[in-house]
Parts: sequence; structure tokens; C-alpha cells
Amino acid sequence: MNCGPKGIWSRFDFKCMPWYTLEMIIGIDHIQLAMPEREEPRARAFFEGVLGMPEIAKPESLKGRGGCWFVCGSQELHVGVEHGFHPARKAHPAFLVKDISVLQARLKKAGVDIRHQPPLPNAMRIFVDDPFGNRIELIEREKP
Repeated sequence: MNCGPKGIWSRFDFKCMPWYTLEMIIGIDHIQLAMPEREEPRARAFFEGVLGMPEIAKPESLKGRGGCWFVCGSQELHVGVEHGFHPARKAHPAFLVKDISVLQARLKKAGVDIRHQPPLPNAMRIFVDDPFGNRIELIEREKP
């Protein structure tokens, strides 16, 4: 096997990487979404109030940056302030939900527009936008 220099991307050739480097990433700690400045109340109303994600305190060292953090299962959602904000229209998190029909009713009651998508194998899904226009997927997997 030739693992010599082949340009800048050669270091990402999996055939040339030691086996132990392939097991370094063990999961996702958090997802970051952006929002405009001074919009924390709207973020809390949506992510905690509508989606039911409890807010957690940001570390003291980061509080001055604005934004807010939420718990999502064993991961976190960080909604941070971005100067010159533009919503993410294609890139998106997909949040796993217990009962998509119950959540749809809750979203409708809150006035959130729901975009239905073709189901995936063994899963139902919908798309919504957060209050800032970021695309969000909500997905319920079939129970085995």
C-alpha cells in the first residue's frame, strides 16, 4: 500500500490511518444553531416552551456572548448569537421524538408551520423552522 504524499487530502485516506485513529470520535456532545442578537426570549419560548427541551446554564465564562443552551436527550443544543446572522436553510439538526403526532399538535397550537416530507424507511418526519428561520427536522423512528 502506498501511503506517501499525494497532496493535502492524503492524510484523510482511511487505508493509511492507524486503526486506533478511526475510533477517536465517540459521539456528538452538542449541536450549535445560530440566532440574531438579543433574541434569547424567543429561543427559550420555542426550544423549551414548544419543543420541551429544558434550558441549562451556560458556563460563566461564556455568558457574556449571549445565547442559551438546552438539553436534548444525552446531548445539548447550543443556540448562539451570530453577528450578521443568516438562517441555516439546508443544514439542519434532526431531533428524535417520542410521538410525532403529539408534537405536531403542539406545534400547530403554537402557530408553527409544519412541512411534511416523504417518510424514511422505518421513520416519520416533519420539518419546521425555529423562530429565526433555521431548518429543523423532527423524526420518530418506528419501534422494533
